[in-house]
Amino acid sequence: MTSKRIKIVTNYVVGPLLFVWLSIAIYKQIMQQQHVQASWKAIVASFTGPQAWKFGAVIGLMLANWGIEARKWQLLLHNVQQISIGEAFKAIFSGQALALNTPNRVGEYAGRILYLQDGNRLRGVMLLMVANISQLIVTFIMGSVGLLLMQNNIAHHLQQLQQLPVYSYKILTMSVCVFTVVLLLFYYNLSWLTLLAEKISWIRKYHFFIEELAMLQSRHLLRILRLSFVRYLVFTLQYLLLLQVFGVQIVWWQAAALVGIQFLVLAIVPSIALGELGVRGQISLTLFGMLSNNLVGIIATSAGIWLINLIVPAIVGSICIVTIRIFKQKSLA
Repeated sequence: MTSKRIKIVTNYVVGPLLFVWLSIAIYKQIMQQQHVQASWKAIVASFTGPQAWKFGAVIGLMLANWGIEARKWQLLLHNVQQISIGEAFKAIFSGQALALNTPNRVGEYAGRILYLQDGNRLRGVMLLMVANISQLIVTFIMGSVGLLLMQNNIAHHLQQLQQLPVYSYKILTMSVCVFTVVLLLFYYNLSWLTLLAEKISWIRKYHFFIEELAMLQSRHLLRILRLSFVRYLVFTLQYLLLLQVFGVQIVWWQAAALVGIQFLVLAIVPSIALGELGVRGQISLTLFGMLSNNLVGIIATSAGIWLINLIVPAIVGSICIVTIRIFKQKSLA
């Protein structure tokens, strides 16, 4: 078979096969999740209650959430390849679809770069790392704030459980703060670190893959970081609205602090996104259960966020993948 025929077969077969595989995987994994049926009943019931508009607002915020991420992706690719906001959305959703079945969401990289020209794909991987680091920095900053705000509540809870000494919580908080500072230093010195790496002989051969990092100026990095912070606020608002929808009565600032801690834990704990509902549910029960006895509402909130922010975009992404053409016109490397 000639190279041309191989490319044609790959272009028109891989997409549909990926769609079938992802569709089956998503369905099977959703059915296997704990609490999903009870959570689904609570979610369906919320459509007809007095808080129904809040549930609709959460769905609207999902579009805002991924719209911000699409804009970040568009800005990061500005010097590599011009893409429309529609193409950025397709890349984001396809990345979500492939991320669901891979540890620590590494499939997201493959999903996004499929929409780039052949010569730009490895550069895209490096730029996606920048986007993810910026979101991780915000997660650690807000997680640190959450740990500090809730230290009295959590310390009291640990004393009641008699499982961990209180000083271990202080050590954890300090460690998170130190790691956040390290991340910030790393993020704002990407250009300097790239130039340093290029002095290493075996890296110098691949300098054209990382040279885009050296071109990212502080003002560009700050802009990406600001967008990541706005996206985090959207996440938090979604959580607060769903807690109200499902009748979980917690003071808003305490709920926001606990959301920050939960996101921090999810960022640290290795997991596969499809299996995260069980992880999210357990973390939610542990954290929000300190301040509320509405366990069903806590689980329903966690499941609602999981379904709206991860599963729905993944379904859309799996449909987008059908149209993917793996081989495109090459750009200059």
